[in-house]
Amino acid sequence: MNIIQCSMCKKPFQSFGSRICGNCLEKIDKDFIIVRDYIYEHKHADMDTVSEDTGVPKQIIMHLLKEGRLTIDDPSGESGILFCEVCKKPINTGRMCKSCKEKVANTMHQNVTSRPPQGNDSKSLKGSAKLQS
Repeated sequence: MNIIQCSMCKKPFQSFGSRICGNCLEKIDKDFIIVRDYIYEHKHADMDTVSEDTGVPKQIIMHLLKEGRLTIDDPSGESGILFCEVCKKPINTGRMCKSCKEKVANTMHQNVTSRPPQGNDSKSLKGSAKLQS
């Protein structure tokens, strides 16, 4: 646990892993509901219109898109708003395209399965329960 600066409001807060303070997370959740409800009624509104009509800043809408809580309604995936952080290909939601997600998942899986097992003797289990066979 560290004291860090919130990436949204720039105020210091005690972090347990998040880069956004509790107050801002609460505000983002409320903004999400506002944007979601607006989009249900205005399915083809662009980000500028959504931001102007709801009062939710574009920065928050982008955060919700990258978090995967909102999706851009563009079957071609070429809206020009959101791009894969790895290969820069246009995407509709999240931080990575499907291909890059699969590559990262495969790499992580290979790293986990190729790692030699940790010691099985009782010395390596200090402070934890020992399973009986």
